[in-house]
Amino acid sequence: MKNLSIRPLLLLLPFLAIMLTGCKGQKPASESSNGIDSMRICAVRFSADSAYRFVKDQCDFGPRVPGSKAWEQCGNYIAGKFEGYGLKVVSQRTTIKAWDGKSLPCRNIIAAYKPELAERVIVCAHYDSRPWADNDENPDNHRTPVMAANDGASGIAVMMEIARNIHTLAPKVGVDFICFDVEDYGAPDWAPDEVQQMGDTWCLGSKYWSENPHAEGYAARYGILLDMVGGRGSTFAHEGFSLKYAQSIVVRTWEAARYADAEAYFPQKPGGYITDDHVPMNEIAMIPTIDIIPYYADGDNSFGPHWHTTHDTVENIDPQVLRAVGQTVMQLLSEEE
Repeated sequence: MKNLSIRPLLLLLPFLAIMLTGCKGQKPASESSNGIDSMRICAVRFSADSAYRFVKDQCDFGPRVPGSKAWEQCGNYIAGKFEGYGLKVVSQRTTIKAWDGKSLPCRNIIAAYKPELAERVIVCAHYDSRPWADNDENPDNHRTPVMAANDGASGIAVMMEIARNIHTLAPKVGVDFICFDVEDYGAPDWAPDEVQQMGDTWCLGSKYWSENPHAEGYAARYGILLDMVGGRGSTFAHEGFSLKYAQSIVVRTWEAARYADAEAYFPQKPGGYITDDHVPMNEIAMIPTIDIIPYYADGDNSFGPHWHTTHDTVENIDPQVLRAVGQTVMQLLSEEE
């Protein structure tokens, strides 16, 4: 991840506030001190400790650079975990041409809960590691692979913990957990100018899936993309493309955060427009998809101090951030009719 474009989103905030007051099932504030209807709160609890272990398990393989031994082993681990939770797992394998001319193996992993149901929701993340720590403060590390504890493993870990509880949660829709590959192989700063201007060197696995869904005639109500959802100090603002293509899902998700006791992690404020896996899902697959991704208003970049550096390690993962995101998504799924 990726490119950040800051565009004004402030004009959308009043509309979001209006929509929040009319969210489905919300009781008048006079019925409780904070306007929360206790009957809506998801009874299934997300385990931060379990999700943290899933982050560590992935990182124990090493950086999951496409085509590497660690990448193959971790892909097998991910598929095995989802299968162990009783989901139907499909590996979508292909070969993708990268910006540098390399042919990269790509393995998108799809794990389906109740695949027989026509009504479906997607929860997705990428699992590959960036081959270059090109944002590291030490230039000597720029060609060192990123461990990707946050920018990769955290989103997969949250999905695994949700999948571990999915049969107890028992949403009324089918859920597809999609693990995208070759997301973070985008052109580094040292790539030629003509490559930098291409703009489509990122998110190659999700682009392939969006053009070639794993099931014929596939459709989903909406998608939730989880990217960098475990970093210390992270909060999650309204991402621009999410508002453009799936504003109602943004509203529902930030409302779900209130019921998940995660409101502090989901402030009602605008972020930027992020080039991420949800863009091809929205623009090619035509599935309204939002991106839960951190937004740091201060600092060298909006993604946090460890983004694309050698410091994106397990030690910099906060289990409580994982819990806030995971419980919010479980709350959202529990409300599906």
